Amino acid sequence: MSTLFEHINLNSLSLSNRIVMAPMTRSRANSQGIPSDITATYYAQRAQAGLIITEGVQPSYDGQGYPRSPGIHTQEQANAWAHIATAVHEEGGRIFMQLMHAGRVAHPLNMHPESSVVAPSEIPARTLVYTDQEGFLEPPTPKMIQTGQVLSIIREYVEAAKLAINAGFDGVELHSGSGYLPMQFLCPSSNTRIDSYGGSAINRCRFVVELLEAMSDAIGCERIGMKISPGITFNDAHDDDPLSTYQTLIKSSAVRSLCYLHVQRPAMFLSDVMPGTDFVTNWLGLVREWYEGTLIAGGDFTPETAAKAIKSGDTDLVAFGRSFIANPDLPDRIKNGITLAEADPNTFYTPGPEGYIDYPFSHE
Repeated sequence: MSTLFEHINLNSLSLSNRIVMAPMTRSRANSQGIPSDITATYYAQRAQAGLIITEGVQPSYDGQGYPRSPGIHTQEQANAWAHIATAVHEEGGRIFMQLMHAGRVAHPLNMHPESSVVAPSEIPARTLVYTDQEGFLEPPTPKMIQTGQVLSIIREYVEAAKLAINAGFDGVELHSGSGYLPMQFLCPSSNTRIDSYGGSAINRCRFVVELLEAMSDAIGCERIGMKISPGITFNDAHDDDPLSTYQTLIKSSAVRSLCYLHVQRPAMFLSDVMPGTDFVTNWLGLVREWYEGTLIAGGDFTPETAAKAIKSGDTDLVAFGRSFIANPDLPDRIKNGITLAEADPNTFYTPGPEGYIDYPFSHE
C-alpha cells in the first residue's frame, strides 16, 4: 500500500498522499442552496485525504438538479463555503470544489421558482429525478440554450469559480461527466444543434473547451481540474463514437493545461463495451495515452487495486467514494490494515447529521 502514501504535487499544491475523496452528492444544503455547519464537520472529518473534491455545486439557479444540493452563486452561499474551506485547511487538508450544472437532469420541483431546466437541445433525459414532494419523476423537456445564451452560462461558471477561490478553496473541478450539462453538449444523443456547438466532435467539444478557457483566464489553469466519464451512459448519455469525442476533447490545449484530469471508469471494470461492438475499450489506458498531465481515476477501486493502478502507472491518484462515507479516517484505516466500515445507503441523501457526521473514527 506504500504507493498510496507517496507525496505528489498538483502544480504548486503539495498532497500528503494519493487518496482522493471523490465528489458525492449528499443533499444536506438548505432551500437556498447554503451548506450548513454539519457540512463543514463532514469535510473536516475527512481531511486525511490527500485531496477532497466536494459534492457537485451548482453555479446558478438553473444548474440545480436535485433537492437540497448546494450552490456557489450568492454571497451567502460563498460565506458558508468559506467556513468549510477553513475547517478543512485547519485539519491539514486540501479541497477542490466541483462545479456541476445538471442541465436537463433536473425537475422544477427542486429548483428556484424563476429558474428553468435547460440543455443543448429540446430532448428530455430518459431517467428519473428525485423530488422531496413527489418522489421520483421524469424530467421535463428542457429549454434549448440559444447560441447567444452560451456565453452567459460560461460567465456563471466563471463567477462561481471566482467565488470558490475567494472562499479559500485550493481549486475547482469542472464536472463534465455523468450526463450533466457539459456532457450533454458532448453527446450526440442530447446535442442535435446545427450551430457551432453541435454536429462534429470539434463543435460538440466547443462548449467545454470555451468554458475551460474562460475559467482559466479568471482563476488560472493550475487551479482547475475536470471530471469526465467516457463510455458511461448514466443519465441517458449516449455516444456512438466516444473515441472520437474524447480524443478531440483531451487533445485540446484547454484540457492539456489543466491541473488534473479525473476519469470515472465504468462501475465494475477498467474497460467498457463499446456501443454496437463486441470489443472492450480500456478508457483509463486511452486517457493516459492522450493526456500527459496528472490523472485521477475513480470507480469502485479497492485499496489493493488502487495501489496496483498507481504502481503500474495507469493513474497518479485514486478517488474513493462510498468508503469515505462510513470511514472518515479512510487513509489511516488503509495504512494500518483496519477493516473498513460499511455505509448505510438509506442515509446517503437524507437531511441531517445521521449517516453523515456520525460514523466513528477507528480509534473511537
